Amino acid sequence: MGRDYRMRKTVGREKRPVGEDVVVAGGRDSRKGDAVRAKKELGQHFLTDLNIARRICDSLSLSEGTPEGKGNAPSAVLEVGPGMGVLTQFLLQRNDIVLYAAEIDTESVAYLRCHYPDLAPRLIEGDFLQMNLPELFPEGLRVIGNFPYNISSQIFFKILECRDLIPETVGMVQREVAVRIAEPPGSRDYGILSVLLQAWYHIDYLFTVSEGVFNPPPKVKSAVIRLRRNGVMSLDCDEQLFVKVVKASFGQRRKMLRNSLRAVFGDFGGEEHPFFSSRAEQLGVPQFVELTRWVSDHMVR
Repeated sequence: MGRDYRMRKTVGREKRPVGEDVVVAGGRDSRKGDAVRAKKELGQHFLTDLNIARRICDSLSLSEGTPEGKGNAPSAVLEVGPGMGVLTQFLLQRNDIVLYAAEIDTESVAYLRCHYPDLAPRLIEGDFLQMNLPELFPEGLRVIGNFPYNISSQIFFKILECRDLIPETVGMVQREVAVRIAEPPGSRDYGILSVLLQAWYHIDYLFTVSEGVFNPPPKVKSAVIRLRRNGVMSLDCDEQLFVKVVKASFGQRRKMLRNSLRAVFGDFGGEEHPFFSSRAEQLGVPQFVELTRWVSDHMVR
């Protein structure tokens, strides 16, 4: 990999970071007294508990085959939004990964370059959502981070777009988002992101994180989830239409699929599928695949 990059995360209670400086609770360096100001517009909530930070980093299992195809060679890992490096310090201690980071906040970038000079060559200053991951990581990568609340769903859609490059993701997000992603069919929280991610990934809801371990504290609880590729290389249907069918099905989730799908695709010449009397949250990935094939056969073109 010819480039080096890095991103946003932050602080803790324990005196054990990598390198010369010590990151402590509150997002402040115990020797230099500097800190990064949390910016609401960037959805920043800096983690202040190093035990949780270490637990998040340890959750990156590397258990699936490395996309690099290099056997036991270290895996490329991209940390999204490292902030002041609360996760970074533990990730840098691992000898089974090569750490990169992506950070949009210029203040955090300056902090990271100062406090983690070894990371500086692999620190990408910019918006993760706009990055060309196939170009930057043609041999694949894993993703980890305390994802900004205001773009957490967009991050997962980005991961979906690059699913053949990303075998594993560990992320901390709002608890409601984590629950939505991990829920099985039949739950009121089951939705579009649930279906699309579960089509390509095994989802593990790992643990809940309370509001009090962040600076500033968010108004809701957080949770850590892990995504691992499930081995599905392709769906037995038109995959672009699959996405459209899933989104249309949940577009009017209180209505039966008959109404939701006809509102987008027309009346299918008056024909109906047996699922039409169901609601979207009752269908799993295999049923949506079947429904997509039926829609493809019965759409008025």
